[in-house]
Amino acid sequence: MDYMMEEKFIIQGGKPLKGEVEIRGAKNAAFPVLSATLLTKETCVIENIPLIEDVLKMIKIMEQMGAEVRWTGERAIEINSSKVKASNLPRDLVKKFRGSILLAGSLLSRFKSVEMPPPGGCVIGARPIDTHLDAFRQLGVKISSEKGLYSFSRKSLAENKREVVLREMSVTATLNMMLFSAGFPEKTVIKIADYDYQVQDLSSVLEKMGVEVEANGAREITISGRSKLKGFKHKLVNDPIEAGTFIVAALATKGEVLVKNAELSFLDLFLKRLKDFGADFQILDQKTIKVKSSGKLCMDKVQSLPYPGISSDLQPELGVLATQAKGPTLIHDPLFEGRLRYLDQLNKMGANMVFCDPHRAIIYGPSQLMGIEMPSSDLRAGSAMIIAGLVAKGTTTLHNIYQIDRGYEKIEIRLQKLGADIKRRIKT
Repeated sequence: MDYMMEEKFIIQGGKPLKGEVEIRGAKNAAFPVLSATLLTKETCVIENIPLIEDVLKMIKIMEQMGAEVRWTGERAIEINSSKVKASNLPRDLVKKFRGSILLAGSLLSRFKSVEMPPPGGCVIGARPIDTHLDAFRQLGVKISSEKGLYSFSRKSLAENKREVVLREMSVTATLNMMLFSAGFPEKTVIKIADYDYQVQDLSSVLEKMGVEVEANGAREITISGRSKLKGFKHKLVNDPIEAGTFIVAALATKGEVLVKNAELSFLDLFLKRLKDFGADFQILDQKTIKVKSSGKLCMDKVQSLPYPGISSDLQPELGVLATQAKGPTLIHDPLFEGRLRYLDQLNKMGANMVFCDPHRAIIYGPSQLMGIEMPSSDLRAGSAMIIAGLVAKGTTTLHNIYQIDRGYEKIEIRLQKLGADIKRRIKT
């Protein structure tokens, strides 16, 4: 394959990871919290911001719309959106990552109308925004589309309907409806809602702004908003997906890693299944886990499901781990039809597997993986292929690592501190 000038990772595998790693703020929690600052004209403070590509793009979008942004520390910012204009939305940046769709809810709540292109992001299937559009329409929003541009407009607050049933359990659609409803004084009921870490973190922020948020066990969230919302100070939740990535990397390389600042409460089933598979780890406190060198892992099934199930974002990492486990492991991702594409690369590395359909595959382990040259097709596939490279014999060259930088902050430096032989290079 002919790769253009780009950055790449060169990995020499076979070394167990050893040491300590601290988990950073969650990028998927940063997007809705940044969007929430658009709901108020008061100053907002956000701490624990991950310094990664997509989050910095989101901040740049807000600046170009007129927000005043001041960095008060390495990972802390003050934002005042009193001068923001929806008409200044930079369409070129919006098209580059999926998290930008959350701007629709906030801007529509505050300005009554907004025009924006569909968002970009990882290519892991169709990933349409139909669920968002359908939900907005249920709440009285008029939407039209022409020449790749969506136009949203709403009536006065009192004229909008107050209940929405999501057509699927979507994290981003849940967040968008929460942001949109926050500016309405009446109650809004969101049914078939997701309640993953991003939703819980945004709930905390909205409550600080004066919104009443109530969640029950029936996948239902009630938002009682206000026409005038307050500013807030908030520390972003640490990224449970990043924590899961380092946990699997330690297990796959038969290492010993202390993972700190991990939001383990969002990884209950993930950790339970690892324990079932024979993984050796010790939970020291609510945010610290010590992963030890395992004996023989024996996995049976990995199925990704909405929270509190195992996140689809961690399914590729577990697929790599399955290549090192004894016997067959069924990998089932019912959420995204393209999430298993990374298995094509694992197959080329020597993994033994059978593809059942776009959502299912069976991996037979253990297999000695061999280093190859390959692309990073998306963010989570990229992080999984790093783990595969760390396990493999020989040299693995991973291209298109821009995808990985979108979700992991300086991952190669943090892995180097754990003893990994991984280098970032620029192809000339």
